Amino acid sequence: MGFALSIVYFVTYYLSPPTLFGPLAVAHVQVIIAALVMLISLPKLARSSIGKTPQAVALVGLSFTVGVSSLVAVHWAAGAVQAFLGFIPNAFGYFLVCLYCDSMKKLKILILSILLVCLFVIVRGSVEISQESPDAVAATPNGASDYAIAQVNDNGEVILRLRGQGNINDPNDFAQLIACTIPLIFIFWRPKRSLLNVICVILPLCAMLAGAFLTHSRGGILALLGILLVAARRRIGTVPAALLAGGLLAGALALHFTGGRAISASAGEDRTMLWGEGLGMLKAHPLFGVGYGNMISLADNTAHNSIVVCAAELGSFGLYFWALFLYPTMRNVLVIASPEKVSEGKPIEVEVGFFPVERVENEYIDRADLIRMGRLLVLSLAGFLVTAWFLSRAFVLTLFLLGGMVEVVFEMGLQRGMIAPRLPMPKVLLNSGVLALALVTAMYIMLRTLNLMH
Repeated sequence: MGFALSIVYFVTYYLSPPTLFGPLAVAHVQVIIAALVMLISLPKLARSSIGKTPQAVALVGLSFTVGVSSLVAVHWAAGAVQAFLGFIPNAFGYFLVCLYCDSMKKLKILILSILLVCLFVIVRGSVEISQESPDAVAATPNGASDYAIAQVNDNGEVILRLRGQGNINDPNDFAQLIACTIPLIFIFWRPKRSLLNVICVILPLCAMLAGAFLTHSRGGILALLGILLVAARRRIGTVPAALLAGGLLAGALALHFTGGRAISASAGEDRTMLWGEGLGMLKAHPLFGVGYGNMISLADNTAHNSIVVCAAELGSFGLYFWALFLYPTMRNVLVIASPEKVSEGKPIEVEVGFFPVERVENEYIDRADLIRMGRLLVLSLAGFLVTAWFLSRAFVLTLFLLGGMVEVVFEMGLQRGMIAPRLPMPKVLLNSGVLALALVTAMYIMLRTLNLMH
């Protein structure tokens, strides 16, 4: 039952309660689902070792910092509670994936659910965009319809950009979800099954690429090219892969993939100004930042960079805990994606079947399947990190879902004796601090460099 409710929780998060439940949404169905899942999860969480992972420690630290940052910055206890309640639904995703998506079959169902969410939005949005006039949508009070938003491009033309509902109601958010989901579709690829591969992989892939095009997201196109670069460099080398990605970028711009919005240092001058303001906030409030979600009210905009927004809003403590989630996630996924670090394993007992009938079976995971899943997750995380560099999406559910998937696959290999044990916690804590410092330093150097170019 916990697995089924978890899937409903994730789908509701992305599609929004009104889309799924219609008039029943006023009854706070999403809150009820979250409460039920939490209640059911408590016994399993008490028996699980998930609380000992660095990622779990990081999320507890982030939750604490989110509340304290608002309390310290604005001296408003109610605001601290509000910030905490705004963050928890996202972080909750990591624990749900680790607790309930603990087999390959369940991971595939989770991926399929996210894919169907994307396809639903793409179909609905495509129909709207084909029927709506950009000028008519722009003339509405909020300049948007249900699945499209009007925006003026660099040529002064009004374009429509595909978006979702709920937590993906920004075209960039939806483009990020598409970029992270595209590599995971290949989990359904089967050798020598041409028809099945066309139906289950090629056609959905084409639809997802069409959806990415309709978002006209510059971060989205860069994320797709980043995924291609990481995937291709293993086969053809870094330099040829970079040349291929550069050629495809030129082709995408020629085909107006970004809707007439330029990708250049000068085009992003306003963003670099916001990065400077964000780093200035970190300097003025080094410990707990200016408060969770407060940068947009102080700078009249968000930072358009996940590192900067995390550092500005949560200070050094928040950035450290964010790095503490990111570092072991990246380290673990690189381990399971490396053939030389994965050996053959033995089957173990796992829960299979779904509510109301669940049973225990032996699950054997082939070494090649574990490595392939690791490589797909590497590509998915690459897509997230590229978009995160241009978007303020440090605390979204998508990151914690991917982190949970990595942890589940890593634990599968660990339990079957296929990979080496985790790094000791003290080493992870130290390396995460180094990563947090490196991220801020990299942002500062990049900002100074871009300022010299303007």
